[in-house]
Amino acid sequence: MLEPIRHDDILELRLARPPVNAFDLALSRALREAIIAAPDNGARGIVLSGRPGMFSAGLDVAAVLELDAAGRMAELWREYSGLCRAIAASTVPIVAAIGGHAPAGGAVLATFCDYRVMARSADPAKPFRLGLNEVQVGLSVPPEIQTGLRRLVGAHRAERLMTAGTMVDSEEALRIGFVDELARPDEVAPRAIAWLRALLALPPQAMSRTRAIARADLVAAFDAAYRADDIEDFVRDWFGDESRATLKVVLARLKSGK
Repeated sequence: MLEPIRHDDILELRLARPPVNAFDLALSRALREAIIAAPDNGARGIVLSGRPGMFSAGLDVAAVLELDAAGRMAELWREYSGLCRAIAASTVPIVAAIGGHAPAGGAVLATFCDYRVMARSADPAKPFRLGLNEVQVGLSVPPEIQTGLRRLVGAHRAERLMTAGTMVDSEEALRIGFVDELARPDEVAPRAIAWLRALLALPPQAMSRTRAIARADLVAAFDAAYRADDIEDFVRDWFGDESRATLKVVLARLKSGK
């Protein structure tokens, strides 16, 4: 499910859960633990990547529908939310190498990284897209995730994108600040590594301290969400009848290939 690749002191963590790198409990936990352990294992920077054409499709719809809202679904949400917090709070910089589409939870992961390099599709008629399209599948966007997107694109634009569940193509994502750089598909990971190397060449103590201060709002957003809500109550509200019915339709469409 997860392929670690060392580039000297940079660790690439490549998602490898076919067909679309969707997050279930095991993948969420494995990636969170790998990110937390990376600095102690000598990594000074991390690249998150996926397969060509697909970074991650977010939470595994089929797995989600098998879980009950009050029990195992809460466990999955804790793990996935904990993964996002681990990215936000990482003591080493993390770059998302987005080699293709990144809907929903895939876009969320990228939102909390330090930098985002996205692939420009070789076929202009079939651009790669990313976005927080949770509303399209009957899910609301939690406050800590809203904080992440507002930080990138501004409050009003984030509201419009999230409320409509809009997916934007890579060119538009670059224009509005959702991603930081576009590259050919085969250059996405190398460009992510190059950005990290430039950052890591700076005086390390000053860079790390400044980075931690600048990113403190992201960590605080997660901590505030956990203080404000009992996780079981949140998941029960979040994963109610409307979302379950909508997700069943989405899963049927995925299975039919439409």
